[in-house]
Amino acid sequence: MRLAALGSGSLVATVCTNDPATARELLAGIAGHHGRVLVLNREDARSSTGHGSPVPHLVHGGPGRAGGGEELGGMRSVFHHMQRTAIQGSPNMLTAVTGVWHTGADRNLNGAHPFRKSLAELRIGDAFASPLREVTLADITAFANTTGDTFYAHTNAEAAAANPFFPGIVAHGYLLLSWAAGLFVEPAPGPVLANYGLENLRFITPLAAGDSFRVTLTAKRITPRETDEYGEVCWDAILHNQHDEIVATYDVLTLVAKTGGE
Repeated sequence: MRLAALGSGSLVATVCTNDPATARELLAGIAGHHGRVLVLNREDARSSTGHGSPVPHLVHGGPGRAGGGEELGGMRSVFHHMQRTAIQGSPNMLTAVTGVWHTGADRNLNGAHPFRKSLAELRIGDAFASPLREVTLADITAFANTTGDTFYAHTNAEAAAANPFFPGIVAHGYLLLSWAAGLFVEPAPGPVLANYGLENLRFITPLAAGDSFRVTLTAKRITPRETDEYGEVCWDAILHNQHDEIVATYDVLTLVAKTGGE
């Protein structure tokens, strides 16, 4: 560590050890003098190409003799050298400027279900709002028994009430996600081809047995794919309870055909 400090910094260093404590101590001591540190041990030594190989997604540069800056590869380098500007404005203005729907901007709840629209027809802000659905204790118990998720907050009223986060027995978060999909999905074949995944999931307010919830789904971002006959649509999903408190927020990703809507 003293030698690294005396060297005034370099692009990259290698630490060879199979002891995590040694690696942790050395990294804490030399990381500030290098742009990148490669840790070699018996698990990765055979596949390593050496510490001189830049990795596109990592910063590859350091202080001192490395040039006083960063040497980058891949898209990270492109973004690093682009000017970035923060924009302030109303949700509607930010949506219009960025092409991405922002919370608080207008929604279009009229017309066909947004899942019936192809990429050519779908617009940012197209939305669907479901009615309320009640979650009963029997529903929670059945979900716990069929999934094996018998965490006490879903099965033990006394223990759940003693937890500072829960008012008593509450619904599983994944039960709510499953039911939310049932509330917003349009079941007939159409432009929506597949569920691509979820992002940025957060559970905000627990839903107790006997409470109800609804879901609002809004087209947030539309990304056509140049080489495919479909693109990706990111939907803003928000769950509210019967008191209009936010229960959960997340993004739903779907693959949607470019044409063929109704």
